[in-house]
Amino acid sequence: MPRSIWSGAISFGLVTIPVNVVPATEDHSVRFHQYHLEDMGRVRVRKYCELEDREVPPDEIGKGYELSRERVVPVLDEELRELPLPTAKAIEIAAFVPAGSIDPLRIGEGYYLQASGTVAAKPYALLRRALERTSKVAVAKFAWHGRERLGLLRVRDEAIVLHAMRWPDEIRDPGELAPQQVRLSDDEITEAEHLIDRMTREDLEGPDFVDHYTEALEQVIEARREGQAPPQMPEPEAGPGKVLDLMTALQASVAQAKASRGEETEAEVHELPEKKAAAGRTAKKEPAEKTAAKKTAGKKTTKKTAAKTAPKAGAQTAARKDTAQKKTAAKGAAAKKTAEKRTARRPRSA
Repeated sequence: MPRSIWSGAISFGLVTIPVNVVPATEDHSVRFHQYHLEDMGRVRVRKYCELEDREVPPDEIGKGYELSRERVVPVLDEELRELPLPTAKAIEIAAFVPAGSIDPLRIGEGYYLQASGTVAAKPYALLRRALERTSKVAVAKFAWHGRERLGLLRVRDEAIVLHAMRWPDEIRDPGELAPQQVRLSDDEITEAEHLIDRMTREDLEGPDFVDHYTEALEQVIEARREGQAPPQMPEPEAGPGKVLDLMTALQASVAQAKASRGEETEAEVHELPEKKAAAGRTAKKEPAEKTAAKKTAGKKTTKKTAAKTAPKAGAQTAARKDTAQKKTAAKGAAAKKTAEKRTARRPRSA
């Protein structure tokens, strides 16, 4: 645990809780110094006195307030530490509010409050438990770094966290930044909600929440230390073309979010409202039923026609046969009569 950077007490009504302020965060950024590139000599910023034209050591440097160009009033650090304020050595709780009522834009750096000594253990645990049960945060005032500040006290695990807060007049009005009014359809809003659902997580752990910039910077430094060429940036993957349709972009984003979570990437079909769906189904069923009826009627007509045609064809065939037989019989009778006449006309021999 890092060293304490401030000591005081939490003033909770008539209850006093001695605490130490400890940084709650760490900065893992890679730091660089300035060097003269020709000979790699260190370039330093030195503090000079304008009147004496000489470098001034740190123990001779202090604060001052400029009343005018000709007059500067010195202010000592001891005087700032002994300011006549009730919040100079205390974090004085002024109110308790729901956590959701605090605009995150007003919340600054976070610090752990550590109970100072065994006497502070019980009131510290009492305040922590009370904040936890009520689901509220405390808004306090304290003086620190030459100014009085607002602070927010909340519970994190078994500790109480102090966040420096900005005063209301330190927050700029975003009114002039708001975009002009646009029209959004219900389908676009619904698709955006689907995207939010797909991208919702229970925590912020995993490869998506790693400082890749620092990792890449460390690789560059290591390569230069070994006398090798620094690693090259990988070619970006060919992304899709520019999407002009907002709904198409939302649907593609939902599919991408599903793929990143290992889910199936088939197109997701969302149900339409009941009325529209019912109308669509009815419209689809009616033509189908009519077509089926037409097909059935056509089949029945074909069967009846075939049944009627079959007897007619048989009768015609029989009639043809009868006619042919009659013609044959008539020809035979005519030939017989002709033969008889020829026989009767021949002369008899003597």
